[in-house]
Amino acid sequence: MRTDHGAAPREAAPHHGDTAARDGGAAPGGHDLRHHGDAEVRDDGAELVDLAVNVRADTPPAWLRERIAGSLTGLAAYPDGRTARAAVAARHGLPAERVLLTAGAAEAFVLLARALRVRRPVVVHPQFTEPEAALRDAGHTVDRVLLRAADGFRLDPAAVPEDADLVVVGNPTNPTSVLHPAGAVARLARPGRTLVVDEAFMDAVPGERESLAERTDVPGLVVLRSLTKTWGLAGLRIGYVLAAPEVVAELERAQPLWPVSTPALAAAEACVEPAALAEAERAARRIAADRARLVAGLAPFAARGVRVVEPAEGPFVLVRVPGAAGVRRRLRALGYAVRRGDTFPGLGENWLRLAVRDEGTARGFLAALDRALSSDTE
Repeated sequence: MRTDHGAAPREAAPHHGDTAARDGGAAPGGHDLRHHGDAEVRDDGAELVDLAVNVRADTPPAWLRERIAGSLTGLAAYPDGRTARAAVAARHGLPAERVLLTAGAAEAFVLLARALRVRRPVVVHPQFTEPEAALRDAGHTVDRVLLRAADGFRLDPAAVPEDADLVVVGNPTNPTSVLHPAGAVARLARPGRTLVVDEAFMDAVPGERESLAERTDVPGLVVLRSLTKTWGLAGLRIGYVLAAPEVVAELERAQPLWPVSTPALAAAEACVEPAALAEAERAARRIAADRARLVAGLAPFAARGVRVVEPAEGPFVLVRVPGAAGVRRRLRALGYAVRRGDTFPGLGENWLRLAVRDEGTARGFLAALDRALSSDTE
């Protein structure tokens, strides 16, 4: 297998896409793997209504801010993650040896890329682009399996090459909002293969159905979780890895000393307490209701070529919009930021991702979309 930085794309099998070599942020096909939703609301976008970033808008709650603030008196000491690690382990009914706390789930992708010895990594797209970017930055050549819009972006385990020794898949997947059946994801596991399942948005799914987080019977399973989305802690950076003890140990050796700050450790401990889990479940059900209203509100636009990927199960929806780049620009002029979809491998220029917000915000957005799609806004 070629791992040189100038590697050319391989011949694609059905569903199986181009090979990416390291070349900075851009990948074959022109996808900017380093573009994320926060770019839409920086600088001149700071005053826009934010439908581009998938972080819950009404967070962190006051009780969580107080817990984080209370940890500041201990900043003179080096962080000690043992209590938070045990709390996360207990939340999932696992031993602490199967848990690694990280500076957000994104750090875990870097650790996996640097620490694991893999020959043929495969990333299932469209999905969050950091896993592929991290692998490429570590010098790996990456294969893609591209799920198809015609199939509703549903996972086909048979499309993944048998000799792939690292497979990365999101569930529910960003940006498609598709929730893959746990059984289908588990069928990707093989002896000698590491199966990485990005469950960063699973706590936004009522009941966390289809989660593999507590499974210990799936060979090579690595589950990544984030606490930044549901709790509005993107600026604090806290997530964790669930995996076999030997994998956790290998990843931990690749971490710098004290990788997770004391305030982030306090947040991790607080967010896995029973009261917090109950609040997260209520929030997930609220998101589901808000998402259903947004999808229903988008339905009348079907006559104008707007298509929603359904069923959506995450705190965002993916829509195909004719002339999406122009629509996105007009929405910005009308005060709304949405996430462009063309930076995700497997998507083209006519895709947009919309974060789920409250009913009032959605109503205002739908009115703006009506104007943005109208010819008189050209």
